[in-house]
Amino acid sequence: MTSDKTTGALDSRTIIALLTQHGDEIRRRFTVEKIGLFGSYARGEAHSDSDVDLLVEFEQPTFDHYMDLKFFLEDLLQIEVDLILADTVKPRLAPYIRREVIYA
Repeated sequence: MTSDKTTGALDSRTIIALLTQHGDEIRRRFTVEKIGLFGSYARGEAHSDSDVDLLVEFEQPTFDHYMDLKFFLEDLLQIEVDLILADTVKPRLAPYIRREVIYA
């Protein structure tokens, strides 16, 4: 795992690599169409109390898929994950997220 000076554990490359490495399982188990990193980790501004912000699109969104994916990702990354459904992003925030999101 590569290290980030501010967090001591993760950086955007490591997160994307892990999401890519587990991509088939994520798509199959949780019906994910797309998943991407945004926020402080994507910008290289994460610090020790940052969570990982992930934007997700499901083929078949259900509460169970959402929660199971959140727990899976927190176990995988060993950090709190803020999982945002792409179709629930507020219109005023969407351009900022689209500009910085890094898809796995």
